[in-house]
Amino acid sequence: MTGTIDLKNIPCFGIAGNIAGHLEQAGEAKDFVNIKTAEENAPKAIFPSYIPHVKSDGVVPNFLKVFPFSSEKIIFPSDTDGKLQIEPECALVCSVKWSGDSVEDLRPEYFCASNDCSIRREGAKKISEKKNWGECSKGASANLIPIEKFALDGIISTYRIASYLIRDGEIFEYGENSPVRNYSYFYEKLVRWIIEKINTQIDEGPVEKIRDYLIASGKPERILISIGATRYTEFGETHFLKNGDAAVVVLYPETEYSADDIKGFLHEKDFSHKDISFLFEEVER
Repeated sequence: MTGTIDLKNIPCFGIAGNIAGHLEQAGEAKDFVNIKTAEENAPKAIFPSYIPHVKSDGVVPNFLKVFPFSSEKIIFPSDTDGKLQIEPECALVCSVKWSGDSVEDLRPEYFCASNDCSIRREGAKKISEKKNWGECSKGASANLIPIEKFALDGIISTYRIASYLIRDGEIFEYGENSPVRNYSYFYEKLVRWIIEKINTQIDEGPVEKIRDYLIASGKPERILISIGATRYTEFGETHFLKNGDAAVVVLYPETEYSADDIKGFLHEKDFSHKDISFLFEEVER
């Protein structure tokens, strides 16, 4: 592990709608019709996936207190067969600076491959109800890569997000191979947006008042936030996870490796490259 952060100790979140077209493919665009954004291409909202260190105060739903991340496996929810899809993302671990009960500043410190795995659950009132159904319902790579500069001329700008489903030994491209710089909001614009949303997002429709959750968690010094899923390939849009599959998300520098190199590493199960953030999760029922 390049970075050594115990995710069990920090709140974890996701961003909805930070790459154009994903929400429509996932059938979730209708959930956000009443959510107003400053710009047409702006992300829609931040949603929680895990809130640690919360006392029984009634603020945070109990299911969000269960640690859902794994770097090795995805386990189906016990109460349903469900339709599970990989959500390939870049996740940022950020330091947090507080001013009273508001977040004053965030500084991205590390990034890694993330699977913000979702269950396509009709009738869910909140996004979070589709995200955390217990242990091993999401994924984060064990290889956290330091961010020396969160800007266009930083190393992170050279990275791409690739994702695959491996079934019966065959590798299928699941999400579109996309540069991280294709996020609608990225760099300082994304940081400012996250700060604003933490401080001002209210409980309405599919979203929650996440500042209250962070205060209940003790005003943490760090958070993890998965910053948005790529668009699916035709295969990814129409195929759901099954027992025995492997769900894969990879962040790799395009200056050093090609997509064919990454597939070769997967064939060989070679996850030794320190400048690549690999997430390889076996799917279990």
